[in-house]
Amino acid sequence: MEIMMSTKPAFIGLGSNLDKPEDQVKRAVLSLQELPNTQLLKVSSWYKSTPVGPKEQPDYINGVAMLHTELQALTLLDALQKIENQHKRIRDIHWGPRTLDLDLLLYGDDLINHSRLIVPHPHMLERNFVMVPLAELDPEVRVPHYIDHSQKKAFTTAAEHSLRLGTDGLIQL
Repeated sequence: MEIMMSTKPAFIGLGSNLDKPEDQVKRAVLSLQELPNTQLLKVSSWYKSTPVGPKEQPDYINGVAMLHTELQALTLLDALQKIENQHKRIRDIHWGPRTLDLDLLLYGDDLINHSRLIVPHPHMLERNFVMVPLAELDPEVRVPHYIDHSQKKAFTTAAEHSLRLGTDGLIQL
């Protein structure tokens, strides 16, 4: 009898604004396809957006990928950071320009608060360049969050947040 490992849906935010950003994110998708014990299900459209951090940097190309993975969250994070490093990611300016940024946005319905990883991504509900492509992939995906910093968990859909944030400043490619 074959024992099946359990898989979790995971959503990965992709972004780049250096060294041919559109090529960077497309090559990152190819790397996501190669992750062990992981299946890439789909990728959103690409969106051009203005930077969140210092304004003296090029616009970003952003999108979201949906995976099913058997990898634990921290193992998946390590794999994402390895892909970033392969793309010569430099971490010197907070929210500064980068060749590749891969963020673990959602990992099933899990709430993770670890020194290396916070899931859901702590700023995703504020960023239309995350929520619009996430809602494009799965408008009904539930985004867990705490209510008023309490331990009560609430869920809202990606579509609800996408509509709330709108598409100002986003250009679908």
